Amino acid sequence: MNKAFIFGFITIVIWASSFAAIRAGLAGGFSAGHLVLSRYLIASTIFAIYALWPKTKFRLPRKKDILQITLLGLTGISIYHIGITFGELSVSAGTAGMLVGSAPLFTALIAIFVLKERVGKIGWIGLGIGFLGIILITAGTSASSFEISKGALLIIMSAVATSILFAFQKSLLNRYTSIELTAFFSWIGTIPFLVFFPGILHDIQHATMEAHLSAIYIGIFPTAIGYVTWALALSSGKASAVTSLLYIEPIFVILIAGFWLHEWPGMLSIIGRIVAIAGVIVVNMLGNKQPVIHKKAA
Repeated sequence: MNKAFIFGFITIVIWASSFAAIRAGLAGGFSAGHLVLSRYLIASTIFAIYALWPKTKFRLPRKKDILQITLLGLTGISIYHIGITFGELSVSAGTAGMLVGSAPLFTALIAIFVLKERVGKIGWIGLGIGFLGIILITAGTSASSFEISKGALLIIMSAVATSILFAFQKSLLNRYTSIELTAFFSWIGTIPFLVFFPGILHDIQHATMEAHLSAIYIGIFPTAIGYVTWALALSSGKASAVTSLLYIEPIFVILIAGFWLHEWPGMLSIIGRIVAIAGVIVVNMLGNKQPVIHKKAA
């Protein structure tokens, strides 16, 4: 197993655990806003210590890259984590993981409409199948069949946001180390979370020990370490091959949430996930001779 897949697999497991950790933090006394702020204050502090460490050669972003880094940080960090954290107020960890795991479908749309890749009729059929799967997963979040919950919509928003980050960060990885880039994204992405600062001391004082440990865990591992190992994976191998590991992330999400929180997704959501994966396979394998869902950003 090469280095890219080792880093990629480590990232998938770490990220999969974050969905259950978020639910544990929310159940233990943290509000959604205070939880997302806490995890990114922790992560931003870690990156600041690294950047200021005398022996590290940490570079500031080039002037021409500041706008791209800012937009990707606000999209891939701020929008993504607000959607995930607030979405999990009403959506189980396993179902959230399945919805986010459908991000390659949105990346395909970016490749088609933004990066101007061509896709044949079979590719469009695959996209249709994939989005049918998303509809089924979303319907499975509600007690009433085929009713879309607000939490599910927020998590779908997160899936779109992370697709944008994955599609357009590759070019930056050619000019910055994975740690530098992740630090930039984290610092920029943390700024909007500061709106949640009022009242955070109350949550810190009244949250359970499990909630505190969950907040610390997601601040260090899925947030700081996870994004670094993922960037290392992308910079060490082909994006299309590495990103294919995202297809198995929901399996770990379901298992971890099931054993940790005793949350298991409904059959409709599981069927939806299978359909969504089938759609991704059709788009990537049959829809075009060149895979459309992981094109390297220009």
